[in-house]
Amino acid sequence: MKLELSRVVQGCRLGRLTGLGNSGQHSLEVPGCLLYTRCATVPHLTQDTLHTLRDLPSVTQVSVDSLAEHLEVLEEFKEGVRKFAGLHDTVVFSSLHDSANSSPAGHVTNKTVSVWGSGGRIELTVARFMAIQAAIQPDCYQSMADGETWQAGTSRKRVRKAVDRTLAHLDECLVLHQKSQGLKRAEIFGVVEGGDILEERLRSARETGKRPVGGFVLDGFHSAAMDQDVRVQLIKAASAELPQEKPRLVLGVGHPDEVISCVEAGVDLFESFFPFQVTERGCALSFNFIIDPDPETAGSSTPTVLEFNGEMPAVKKLNSNGDENMTLYEMNLKDKRYQDDFRPLVEGCSCYCCKKHMRAYVHHLLVTNELLGGVLLMLHNMAHYLGFFKALREAITSDRLQDFKNRVLRCREVD
Repeated sequence: MKLELSRVVQGCRLGRLTGLGNSGQHSLEVPGCLLYTRCATVPHLTQDTLHTLRDLPSVTQVSVDSLAEHLEVLEEFKEGVRKFAGLHDTVVFSSLHDSANSSPAGHVTNKTVSVWGSGGRIELTVARFMAIQAAIQPDCYQSMADGETWQAGTSRKRVRKAVDRTLAHLDECLVLHQKSQGLKRAEIFGVVEGGDILEERLRSARETGKRPVGGFVLDGFHSAAMDQDVRVQLIKAASAELPQEKPRLVLGVGHPDEVISCVEAGVDLFESFFPFQVTERGCALSFNFIIDPDPETAGSSTPTVLEFNGEMPAVKKLNSNGDENMTLYEMNLKDKRYQDDFRPLVEGCSCYCCKKHMRAYVHHLLVTNELLGGVLLMLHNMAHYLGFFKALREAITSDRLQDFKNRVLRCREVD
């Protein structure tokens, strides 16, 4: 695995992660995102339905918390989660937790961390954690970490202990990694912890950077947990301590404005749980990320980003009768205003949902609890989110990042 950077603009790292997978033939453009799954399946979508989407990420993310209770089955199967789950040719990245789920805190010791599966809490030692990774057979995976210091008010002593534990876990993982035949060709990512304390973030980054890891996971920056300015300051400082030639993946960040801020701070990779969360709310991503064409290039290429439908959805009004977690980047299709709206979800979107169906039909599916509603929304939301990342890379390439930011953030001004 090799990170090839083509340019760095105002902190943004543009390039490609190459040499991925057992064959080394896969690559992933950065900044970019991984393909989110639950129990190794993209929610609401079969593999065939999923692959109607264009430009899917070449890296699929699975999580230990959803697979830990299946350890015996995977060990008996012997061929890893890729074949077990019927995944198409893809690179597998294994993380500890599913960022779309919140887990109870207070279940970490010096020797163990806990994850929650469908049957409840599962306590993991490093040995058991590595046994699960060997059964999953990922191409890349994060090391075990104490990530419970993102809550506001966590003491400096607790944060220091989390950094110490995470480094100790990494050292143990590296020893077992070298001994494992099943993980011989996999890359391990070290985890940078430190809560909101700058000194501990720097220490964690500095010490993790000394280890023989393939990349870095920046943990504890979850959207609901930290002020955006603080997050950016900490990521910039920690990134400066990390080797520039290795990729950086941030966990728990998905909102478009936060993604842009993290990219400017030096982050390369993100998760894609946000479209799933929007789908679960019965909502559709509808924010605008098209940049007004450059007069010199206008008409020379097909637009690759989406334009709104000549309106800005009244998201703040929808919040009053929708999910309290709803963001300004989505429209609530359960709302009655859409019951006779015969337009596609987003004009110009090339996803199956927008080409074949209208807002009124999706509204009907949602209010009658038809399963197809989730399928169509997930198709659209993934297409929209992937389009956002593609437009972000194009904006960096063309030195128009500020125009891109202005366009994306404009939806936050809705009255």
